[in-house]
Amino acid sequence: MQGAIKTQSTNKTSKLEGYEKEYLESIKDPAGFWEKAASRVHWYHKWDKALEVVNGHYRWFVGGCMNTCYNALDLHIEHGNGDKLALIYDSPVTDTKKTFTYKELRDRVSKTANILVNKGVNRGDRVVIYMPMIPEAVIAMLACARIGAVHSVVFGGFAAHELASRIEDAKPRVIISASCGIEVSRIIKYKIILDEAIKQSSHKPTTCLIHQRPQDICSMLPWRDVDWAEEEKKVKGVDCVPLDSLDPLYILYTSGTTGKPKGVIRSNGGHSVAMKWSMDNIYKVKSGDVMFTASDVGWVVGHSYIVYATLMSGATTVLYEGKPVKTPDPGAFFRVCEEYKVNVLFTAPTAFRAIRKEDPEGSFAKKYNLESLREVFVAGERCDTDTLSWIEKITGKKVFDNYWQTETGWPIASNGVVTLMKPGSAGVAMPGFNVKVLDEEGKECESGTQGNLVLKLPLPPACLMGIWEDEERYKKSYLDHYKGYYLTGDSGYKDKDGYIFAMGRMDGVLNVAGHRLSTGAIEEAILKHPDIVECAVVGVDDTLKGEVPLAVCVMKQVERDLDSLKQGINTLVREEIGAIATLSAIAFINVLPKTRSGKILRNLIANIACGKEYDVPSTIEDVSVIDNLKEVLKDIGFPRTKTKTNKKEH
Repeated sequence: MQGAIKTQSTNKTSKLEGYEKEYLESIKDPAGFWEKAASRVHWYHKWDKALEVVNGHYRWFVGGCMNTCYNALDLHIEHGNGDKLALIYDSPVTDTKKTFTYKELRDRVSKTANILVNKGVNRGDRVVIYMPMIPEAVIAMLACARIGAVHSVVFGGFAAHELASRIEDAKPRVIISASCGIEVSRIIKYKIILDEAIKQSSHKPTTCLIHQRPQDICSMLPWRDVDWAEEEKKVKGVDCVPLDSLDPLYILYTSGTTGKPKGVIRSNGGHSVAMKWSMDNIYKVKSGDVMFTASDVGWVVGHSYIVYATLMSGATTVLYEGKPVKTPDPGAFFRVCEEYKVNVLFTAPTAFRAIRKEDPEGSFAKKYNLESLREVFVAGERCDTDTLSWIEKITGKKVFDNYWQTETGWPIASNGVVTLMKPGSAGVAMPGFNVKVLDEEGKECESGTQGNLVLKLPLPPACLMGIWEDEERYKKSYLDHYKGYYLTGDSGYKDKDGYIFAMGRMDGVLNVAGHRLSTGAIEEAILKHPDIVECAVVGVDDTLKGEVPLAVCVMKQVERDLDSLKQGINTLVREEIGAIATLSAIAFINVLPKTRSGKILRNLIANIACGKEYDVPSTIEDVSVIDNLKEVLKDIGFPRTKTKTNKKEH
C-alpha cells in the first residue's frame, strides 16, 4: 500500500522503524509523499504541481481535476459494488431503521443535486444545511459536492442567533433543513428556528428546501419554501461536475475568541487524499467493513468519518440518531455494534464517561456480542488513562486515542499507526504534521517539557485553506504567533520517543506561585480516584498565589462521605503533581457543562467561579446545567464577586 506505515514487528525499535521511515519521507519530501498517496483517489486529470505555497496558503494538487462525490459513490458503482451497503440509519428516538446501497444513495444524491441546480445553485455557490441526524443530511452534503456547491453544515438545533450569524457569513443561495429534530424527551422545531434566523440575517436565501418529518409537519412559505419529497419526484439525476482540486468542498464554522464564528474552508482534492490515506492507515477500514462514528454531521468528525472518508473507502457507515445513554440505556452503542457487525467504533471520550456514569461495571456492554469489533477510536476531548483503561476493560478491545482539530480535518497525532501505545498520549505525529513544542519565546522545549503545540509549515493535505472571507483573521489566528508555524492553540509536550501528549488549550495552564501547572495533568490525577468519573480543573484568582486550582467533579452513583472523598482526591493530586497543586476547593455536580460535541466548557466554569462576565455558548448541550453549577459553586464560596451574564439566546 502506497504511503502506508508498517507496524508488523514485535520489539519496540522495529515497531517504530517503519513509521519513522514513512513519516520522515513526508517531512523531507511532502510533495513526493502525497503524490503517491493521491494515486488512491480518482482524478479526471492529474495535477500540474503537487504543492504550491501562495501568501501563507498551502495549495495541494494544483491543476488537478476531480469530484469528491464521484469518489464517494459513483466510483464504487462503476467497479461493480453498487449493491453493497453504503449507509445504515438507526434512530432509537424515532424507532426507525433504514439502509441504502451505494446505488440507492447515489440515485437520491443525484436527484437532490438536480433540485439544487433547478433552484439556481451553481459551482461555488454556498448551501447551508441545518439538519438532524437523518439520511437526508448526508444526501444534502453529497449533493452539494456533486455539483461543486460549497456546503456549510450547521449543527441541528443551534439557536436562531447562531444560525443567523452563519447565514450572514456564508451567504447561501439555498438552505436545506427539516421540519424538526427529535431529542430524548422533546421535539425541536427546526423550521421555526430557521425562519427566525433568516429574519435576523440581512442575507436572504432564494429557496429553502424542507424535509417534512412525520413527527412535526411544519408550515411553508409559498414564495420561498419547497417540499423536498415533492421536488424529488419531479426530477432526474445529474452527473458529477469535474472540479478543480482547489475548489472549496465545504465551510465548517468553529468557535473563535471573538463572538463571530470562524468559517474553516476545506478544498476538494487535498481533503480526498488525506481522507483516503487516514482510512487505509489509521483506521484500517476497507470496502465491506462497517464503521460506526458516533458523532454528528455538524462537527468535523462527522464530516470526515461519518460521510466522506468512510464512503470513499467503499465501507458501510452507520448514521445514529440517538445518545450513548437514555436511548434507551447505556448499552445503546454496543447494541448498534452487535446488530450491524461494526468493525470500527469512533466516538468522544465524553460518550464513554456518560456510559460509565450510568453503568460503572459495564454490565450493559456484556449483554452484546462484540466479536466483529476490532478497534475503538476516541477523539474530541483528551482521553485520560483511567477512562481509556475502562473502555478496554468493558469492550475487550484496543482503544486508540487521536488528536486533531476542525482546522486540520483529520488526526495530527494518532495511536492507530503504531502498536506501541503510551497511556495518556494521543500517539505519534501523522505524515505531514511536523509537530513542535515551543515556549513563549519560540524556543523548542526539551522532551517532557510542556509548551505550545505548533505545526511547522507547510501543512499537509486537508488542512484549512483559510477562513472564509477573512484573510486577516486566518493569519492572526494561526500564522502570526510564531513565524513559520501554525498555532494549534493547544498546550502539551512530546516525550523522548516522539509521542505527543496534548494537555488542553494553551490557556489551560495555571500559574500557581510561579509554578506552571497543567490542568490536564491535575485532571488525570483526580480521575485515578475510583469514585470519580469525570472532572474539570480551572484556575481561580488568589491573592497569595496569583492563581489556584478549583476542581468540579462528577461522582459515580454511590453514597460517599464528601469530606473523606475530597481528602482522598487531594492526596492523589499531591502524590501525582506535588503539594503546589493542592486544590483550593472541590465541587461535586451531576453533569459538567459541555458542548454538544462533548467538550467541557472550562472557560465557562472558570468565569462563573471567578465572578467574571460570561457568555452562554450556543453549542452548550444543556443550558440548565449552568444553574446547577452556580448552586454547587455558591455552596463552596464561589463566586467571590458578583457574576454578570451576557444574555444571549440559548
